[in-house]
Amino acid sequence: MTSFFTYRFGWDFGISWFVATLIDILLIALPLMLAVAMIIYVDRKIWASMALRRGPNVVGPFGLLQSFADGLKVFLQETIIPIAANKTLFLLAPIITFTVALIVWAVVPFAKDASVANINVGLLYVLAASSLGVYGIILAGWSSNSKYPFYSAIRAAAQMVSYEVAIGFVLISVVLYSGSFNLGAIVENQKGYYGFLNGHWCNPLLFPMAVVFFISSLAETQRAPFDLTEAESELVAGYQTEYSSMSFALFWLGEYANVILMCALNATLFWGGYLPPLDIGFLYVVPGIVWLLLKMAAFFFLFSWVKATVPRYRYDQLMRLGWKIFLPMSLIFVFLVSGYLMLVRVGVPA
Repeated sequence: MTSFFTYRFGWDFGISWFVATLIDILLIALPLMLAVAMIIYVDRKIWASMALRRGPNVVGPFGLLQSFADGLKVFLQETIIPIAANKTLFLLAPIITFTVALIVWAVVPFAKDASVANINVGLLYVLAASSLGVYGIILAGWSSNSKYPFYSAIRAAAQMVSYEVAIGFVLISVVLYSGSFNLGAIVENQKGYYGFLNGHWCNPLLFPMAVVFFISSLAETQRAPFDLTEAESELVAGYQTEYSSMSFALFWLGEYANVILMCALNATLFWGGYLPPLDIGFLYVVPGIVWLLLKMAAFFFLFSWVKATVPRYRYDQLMRLGWKIFLPMSLIFVFLVSGYLMLVRVGVPA
């Protein structure tokens, strides 16, 4: 797109690059905001159907405009800041949460060579940027100067650290097998398993890591059964107890944008990303972004299904799962994958 503006309009390269990058960002950010509004509606519909209820069905046809009505409601509310709160950090916290949820999308490939930033260290960028999300929650809990939000912030810090360690080792296994940190290269490496399948899911060494990554994704996004940071029976509403109006809405948008991101990462790292499920010629006629969106939709259904059916963990169960099960398991598979690759790609020394 940069070359288009340079040669078509005769613009300087720097200006062309800036305009092209801005357009790319808007092409991702604006549909993402619309997607967040719609998946909140879908989420509520899935919960309702599993509880034999109707769900949103009044505002607009089939209740499709319910999320927009809720957004308008919070927009018109007054922003209340507690007197004893640190006002600067109190307002900065939801902005951090929302912004971090958007910046990670820069390296997600929607088709071959189709991403805002096709960088060689894309996976490291994802890990670094997504780990910043906990700062928004910690700042929200501390700056509120209230007991329950502060407890929630402490829980969030421990929970994010616990599961990011396991996720890190899972990603090491993927990088070892793919030989690259570039997300596009990782997707291309998943092509042609057994001659007709696409995706690391059919690799017996990586399928257990796909399961660990999915469950850790639930913990990273504070979704049930790992929503200890906003356990309403214990902490009122957790770190967002003192928030109202658009500051509360930014937390809500950031949470669901993170959920969509984790769905995209699950699809990209283990299930072929923009590749069709079968390595058959005519399936490649369908645009890659369609396959990616279908896989993301499937993962979002799993996210909603788990939230609707699995009870919340106790905090000791949450920590035990992260440190005593996922961490040793992911570390063992790093050794198994590296050992297998040494035998297959390097060979046994004479």
